[in-house]
Amino acid sequence: KSFTVKREILDCFLTTTDDIIICDPEGEYYPLVSALNGQRIRIASNSEHHINPMDIAINDYLFENPMEVIAEKSGFIISLCELIVGSRYGLTGEERSVIDMCVKKIYSDFVQNEPSQENMPMLSDLQNALNEQGEVAQRVSNSLEMFVNGSQNLFNHRTNIDMTNRIICFDIKELGSQLKKVGMLIVQDTVWNRVSLNRNLKKNTRYYIDEFHLLLKDQQTSQYSAEIWKRFRKWGGVPTGITQNVKDLLSSAEVENIFDNSDFIYMLNQAAGDRDILAEK
Repeated sequence: KSFTVKREILDCFLTTTDDIIICDPEGEYYPLVSALNGQRIRIASNSEHHINPMDIAINDYLFENPMEVIAEKSGFIISLCELIVGSRYGLTGEERSVIDMCVKKIYSDFVQNEPSQENMPMLSDLQNALNEQGEVAQRVSNSLEMFVNGSQNLFNHRTNIDMTNRIICFDIKELGSQLKKVGMLIVQDTVWNRVSLNRNLKKNTRYYIDEFHLLLKDQQTSQYSAEIWKRFRKWGGVPTGITQNVKDLLSSAEVENIFDNSDFIYMLNQAAGDRDILAEK
């Protein structure tokens, strides 16, 4: 599986001008990326690299369609908060509405006040806005505390990574199992910002997501992944999901949307159990 993907990445690098971004949960793509003079971004609690999950692409599309951009960002922030809260039943309708209201206010102020990377909102801004909403937002605010002021505050910094390299590998191997899903979701949103910028340049953005089944295990991340899959293709993105076992994918309710929006499916040798599931499908 990994060899097949690396061979395709190398082929794309040599025969196209596309940007190539890899989400690497197991830390196995760095030797290839290094050989191609790419950028490895290590996301871990002790890393000097930071990604701000509140980033949005500052381009003409933002100024022409601010409400559409903010609505898209709100969908991501709600999915992120749902994953962070970690409740069996997710967020309540009231909590979703409050998050949406806070996100709209934060970004409306941001767009109106000469937006720049230096004054980009952070998770702490979201938590402060939630605290102003009183008891209805308290559960979400309390869940964010660990990511704002606690031991996992690695995502409460402004982005300080070089995203100009043509081939980039996000190495999230050192994140724990729960944080890994949070990291994959945030990387996905960061890649979406790159897709938005590349669209104006008429450039394709290839995005490889290893261990893709991790994003499909939870309802909130699987719904967001299916939505972003469709949006990537519409904006010149080329997403590729990579997984070891077919049954991990087929157990997700959202996988049909992903299959329906995929032009090409590459199957290697399957385990006997997976072959039976595929034959049934």
